[in-house]
Amino acid sequence: MTQSGSEIAIIGGGVTSLSAAWWLARAGHSVSVFERFIVGWEASGRNGGGCTHYQSPLFAEEQRLWPQMDDLLGYPTEYQRTRIVINFTEDQERRYRAVAELTGKMGLTSEVLDNRQLREIVPLAGDNALSAQYFHFGGHANPQRSVQAYAWALQDHGGRIYQHSSVDGFTITGGKITEIHANGRAHGCDAVVIAAGPQTAALLGKLGIDLPLASARAEMIVTEALPLMKIGGVDGNGLYGRQTLRGNLAYGGGPHEWLEDEDFLQPARPSTPLICNLAARLATLFPRAAHARVLRSWAGIIENTPDGRPVIDRLNSPGNLTVATMSSVGFGLSPASGRAIADLVTTGVCSFADLSKLSLARFATLPADWREKQAWQANAAAA
Repeated sequence: MTQSGSEIAIIGGGVTSLSAAWWLARAGHSVSVFERFIVGWEASGRNGGGCTHYQSPLFAEEQRLWPQMDDLLGYPTEYQRTRIVINFTEDQERRYRAVAELTGKMGLTSEVLDNRQLREIVPLAGDNALSAQYFHFGGHANPQRSVQAYAWALQDHGGRIYQHSSVDGFTITGGKITEIHANGRAHGCDAVVIAAGPQTAALLGKLGIDLPLASARAEMIVTEALPLMKIGGVDGNGLYGRQTLRGNLAYGGGPHEWLEDEDFLQPARPSTPLICNLAARLATLFPRAAHARVLRSWAGIIENTPDGRPVIDRLNSPGNLTVATMSSVGFGLSPASGRAIADLVTTGVCSFADLSKLSLARFATLPADWREKQAWQANAAAA
């Protein structure tokens, strides 16, 4: 157990790390966050902002917390409840009706929209959809605003953020990490969290711990501002994203490009062919926005575990280390994952969800050539 007031070092400056740091700081712990670039630099600030992860054991807490986050943090996240998925094929219809049935058993409501009903709510949609599923839960938030909110709220509780601070080593004493080394300086600590996105595996490797992880380059585009729709969170045609409060459409959805192990050390840059691909699919999703100009794009790097599920685990050795890698679903789960990580750091067990399916031990018998078998090689596209 980690006592109140303990010095906790958190490596990584994405939303998962910042959320965990905030939960710990508000509980009275002394927390320092170390980020090699700036907070939210990678996937945390470069995603569609979705907040609906019904297959996660953290889903119930995700849904409970998001509507409260502006008040809890004291800063705006621009969270908006509800989400619409537009179906263009019968397979998509079957999939999302199954989602509706599953979430309905959880007490969450949704309804099917025909084209006329869809266009009333989403006027940028066209006549090319089979149907749409209107989920009265989930929703979306602004990734950039949310990163800022977590960071500022953490600092309000006395937490420290060290940007441009790359961690390159550890001191272990008595089976625990007692120091982390960043930019040539040692920082003492009572507990450590490593939640550094694609860098997590390399950092754990310095401790002799194997975390199977593959990095991929993801990209999003942003259009000029368009008239605001009643519902800003609309997915479909393999795309995820939202309409911003200014009216811009911010969307991504692959195909992602697999990277070599060390490629993530350099900032990702946009790709013209992928921009064209995303723009064409967005025009199909929103035919009445097909004229909109693409103003900018951005790229980030996401990490993926072999089974696509996160790892959130308090390890036995070193005994004061908690590891978290969110496998591309970190943003939406961040209120809940941060609380779960804080529980693991302080008590060793999550107080509100069973995290056994997210343990690192599930990969103990994974073959060494798992990336090759899954064709997750550089220059190959990820769906």
